[in-house]
Amino acid sequence: MGKITGIGGIFFKCKNPAGMRTWYQQHLGLNSDEYGANFQWRKDENPQEKGYTLLSMFDENTDYFGENRQTYMINFRVENIETLVDELKASGVAVLDEIAQYEYGKFVHIADAEGNKIELWEPADDEYGKMIGDNVNRT
Repeated sequence: MGKITGIGGIFFKCKNPAGMRTWYQQHLGLNSDEYGANFQWRKDENPQEKGYTLLSMFDENTDYFGENRQTYMINFRVENIETLVDELKASGVAVLDEIAQYEYGKFVHIADAEGNKIELWEPADDEYGKMIGDNVNRT
């Protein structure tokens, strides 16, 4: 069975993403890079393994979130993304694209009951950690 295991990220639109990252750095102490602020944490079942959650600022004109009215998008961490997608399709959930695979994980997008785009991510945390390096906020 596929399932959600946590929040992989919260993404929101803004007029000046670089300026917002700077504001969050200066006023809230969040280290960030061009993708946003990564939070590193340890997995309960295996504390030696790291996990990540991303706060990311996108340009207000991005179409990555789908419809223009959508000002934010949630990224959920999942297990067994292929099984989960099959289960979602079988229950009538709109799956918006095919599963895309990268070194740092697998992604797919779905729409909720009101048409909001949601991103599902089956992470490859070791590879993701290598990609972002030490620029993390530890919890």
